[in-house]
Amino acid sequence: MDVKKISRNPLIYVAVIGLLLFGGFLLISNLTAPAQITTQQGLKLLAGDTVTEVVTTDGDQRVDMTLSKEFEGSKNVQFYYVEARADEVVAAIDEAAPKDGFNDAVPRATWFDGFISLLLPLVLLGLLFWWLLSSMQGGGSKVMQFGKSKAKLVSKETPTVTFADVAGADEAIEELHEIKEFLQDPAKFQAIGARIPKGVLLYGPPGTGKTLLARAVAGEAGAPFYSISGSDFVEMFVGVGASRVRDLFNQAKENAPAIIFIDEIDAVGRHRGAGLGGGNDEREQTLNQMLVEMDGFDPNANVIVIAATNRPDILDPALLRPGRFDRQIGVDAPDLKGRQRILEVHAKGKPLAQSVDLEVLARKTPGFTGADLANVLNEAALLTARSNAQLIDNRALDEAVDRVIAGPQRRTRVMKDKEKLITAYHEGGHALAAAAMNHTDPVTKITILPRGKALGYTMVMPLDDKYSVTRNELQDQLTYAMGGRVAEEIVFHDPTTGASNDIEKATGIARKMVTEYGMTTQVGPVKLGSEGGEMFVARDMNRGRDYSDKVAETVDAQVRELIEQAHNEAYQVISDNRDILDRLALALLEHETLDHNQIAEIFTDIRKLPQRPQWLSSDERPVSAQPPVDVPRRRTEEAIAAQTPAQAPSASASGTAPASPQTGHRPATA
Repeated sequence: MDVKKISRNPLIYVAVIGLLLFGGFLLISNLTAPAQITTQQGLKLLAGDTVTEVVTTDGDQRVDMTLSKEFEGSKNVQFYYVEARADEVVAAIDEAAPKDGFNDAVPRATWFDGFISLLLPLVLLGLLFWWLLSSMQGGGSKVMQFGKSKAKLVSKETPTVTFADVAGADEAIEELHEIKEFLQDPAKFQAIGARIPKGVLLYGPPGTGKTLLARAVAGEAGAPFYSISGSDFVEMFVGVGASRVRDLFNQAKENAPAIIFIDEIDAVGRHRGAGLGGGNDEREQTLNQMLVEMDGFDPNANVIVIAATNRPDILDPALLRPGRFDRQIGVDAPDLKGRQRILEVHAKGKPLAQSVDLEVLARKTPGFTGADLANVLNEAALLTARSNAQLIDNRALDEAVDRVIAGPQRRTRVMKDKEKLITAYHEGGHALAAAAMNHTDPVTKITILPRGKALGYTMVMPLDDKYSVTRNELQDQLTYAMGGRVAEEIVFHDPTTGASNDIEKATGIARKMVTEYGMTTQVGPVKLGSEGGEMFVARDMNRGRDYSDKVAETVDAQVRELIEQAHNEAYQVISDNRDILDRLALALLEHETLDHNQIAEIFTDIRKLPQRPQWLSSDERPVSAQPPVDVPRRRTEEAIAAQTPAQAPSASASGTAPASPQTGHRPATA
């Protein structure tokens, strides 16, 4: 049980305060309440000389008495009597009464007592509510500061980050240099009528350094820098988000020129009308206020907004238009040179062995972001310290790369010999299919050691950075993905569940080839499905599918055909190279991990799959794909004027196109 976590729950304190109040009320009631006595004891007291005051309540048949000395620890006693003894009680009271008689008036509460009894609970509830708000706002001094901005002002005491600490994003740094120059010398731009962008949006995959770039701007600019997260604007109270936006921009205006950095702006800048609520949605009101502050009737002067997000496709169009975010800078994963410079930055202060070559490490990490590369070097340093070594060597770096890709090695998982054999043939099938295809990257590592969720994996590494993929490369990726499943079918005739992730990836690639990349003849170059694959509730929920059921059947058939062809190609490759597969599996069982030199030695006499014909080559191009040059694109005005009414197309047929006289031959879908 986490005592600290429970102690931070405000409900615990509410319950404790409620119990204390209830206990105090009971205690006070018990101290002030008269002692209860029997009728017989009351008559004896009346017969004595200790009773100084008697108050009777006929409706309740109750007698309250005040004594001159304590009886059973109290001077106020009370007893009830039954109807049969009413005369006896009245006679006893009359006999004990002094000459002027007892006060028999029923006591009534004064207006002050009623006011206090009503006010005290309200005061207690108000104090409790104040304490709860104080807890949620982080202290008593912030109770009434709901609408105040939570932005942090970067001060001189904050560790500064400069552009020299950022690598692999040269284009973004170049664009952001203008912000620095404008803040330092605005007259240079104003002299020629140039207007600095009011907003700069940094977008890209997670871990590419968007927030680091903003911190570098703060370190370089020498101007007030306000940093806030998009989620800090909206709270549970209505109107708080818009109030915080106003307060943030007011602070920036007072200290202009200034920079406002909003991290994860998609938390508040999501497309309006994308929720089930109406126009009074608190998040949308916050966004509206932000739009007005950035470029409204009273535009800001010398206040620059920098925002970061990894989901620019869901931002509201009004936020992205010129005048608000004039400049949108993409921060992508670094290329080879960028990765090398990032590794050099993060390698500072780390003792590297002389054999370590950061360029080689950069080649081993294609697709890694800056955060991934920093994690690689940090994991290597941790592994080195764990082994009590003094220098970070290549072995630690290789293990760190494997950890980032697939997770830590699971040394406690003991596999049976049959499962190790199946895993060896499965990974060998992947490697063999990748090596035998003509458009796959070289195989650099194979292992059957369990790591993360995988029982083993095969690593292929591109020789150069790639920014586009051809159709043949995608088909070879499908064949490579099906290689493990096919190897199990050929060797054991009983496939396992180990290929589930391979099938999932292959299906995703094949479906994108059909619906997004237009790489099949049956569907053609048509984009099917919503943009980005994300549905906005209440905007896209009622929107129908943008293609018919017949097209959906064609898509499913094409996806299945692509995967079946990849399966057949993998089957042919592995069947033709069965002896190489056996040698590869035996080597894996012996060494458990094979590097690129060992793999190349086994693959010396591999028989590759024949080269596929080029897709849509000049001799296969359909005739309909070549528009005739002698057909005019538009009719002349004379031809239109000479057209008779009978020849004019009817309104009902205006949307139909004439059938093409040349259909041509379309090549079969591969």
